[in-house]
Amino acid sequence: MTSSSDHSWLAGAIADLPTPFDADEGLDLEAFARLCQRQIDAGATALLVGETMGELPTLSIGEHDSLVRTAATTARGRVKVIAGAGSNATARAIALTQRAEAAGADAILSVVPYYNKPTQAGITAHFRTIAAATSLPVILHDAPYRTMRPLLDETVLQLAESPQFIGLCDGSGDITRPLRLRGRLPPDFRLLSGHESTATAFLFYAGDGSVCAVANIAPELMRALYGACRRGEAIEATALMDRLAPLSDALARDATPASTKYALNLLGLASAHVRLPIVGLAGCEKTAIAAAIAVLFGP
Repeated sequence: MTSSSDHSWLAGAIADLPTPFDADEGLDLEAFARLCQRQIDAGATALLVGETMGELPTLSIGEHDSLVRTAATTARGRVKVIAGAGSNATARAIALTQRAEAAGADAILSVVPYYNKPTQAGITAHFRTIAAATSLPVILHDAPYRTMRPLLDETVLQLAESPQFIGLCDGSGDITRPLRLRGRLPPDFRLLSGHESTATAFLFYAGDGSVCAVANIAPELMRALYGACRRGEAIEATALMDRLAPLSDALARDATPASTKYALNLLGLASAHVRLPIVGLAGCEKTAIAAAIAVLFGP
């Protein structure tokens, strides 16, 4: 476990980085390093590797190692590296976690087990078993629309009693959750939105930041939006939200790595290749993203 309780780095707009593939579906680590460097240049405090947008379920453990190692090498200690290391099998989650630690990760993001539909007792045991197998801090990930099981407030509070659990990425879409939890959690426990459409409201309701796909495309604007929210500047935040809305809406239509990768491809930053069961975008989805990119960056 880290000796410091300063988790100020776990804040702001943290991009859920996609995994670039080449035409043969192999890892394009050069492109991935460029995506990491772009986030660092934009002022990011952390890099999230191999999670939802990173297509974790399709990655081998060796490929996951390579992504974490590339991110850590690119970061050179300037920002933290968070490895997505969740699974619906506790043993696989432990293997991903331990290998991510060996590859240079500074923390892991671990999702509620999906498909199995464990009870809250099972979820608690799952996370505690993972934490016991690593010295890394653990960020909990509640994504009920993907996992079919929520991470209830009381479960979060129980886990947060251990200083090894340092934050929650909340994909429930409940913007009032920070208000409910803030006073009951340790002061250094961080609350991040994992729900694109409610992230700004989450910040205004005492959230610390967000994990999002939009930050891959417009990291500077997302950083500015976070700053406006933290300063309580509602007018500036609303203007930035309006500017980002076409892109947010276009990415939300597909809500898979395909949309984020297509947007990055239009910017010349990475290929649009995905792995099955994810497929490329339909024509109407491509049109919406291209139009949103043109609004933000020009034709």
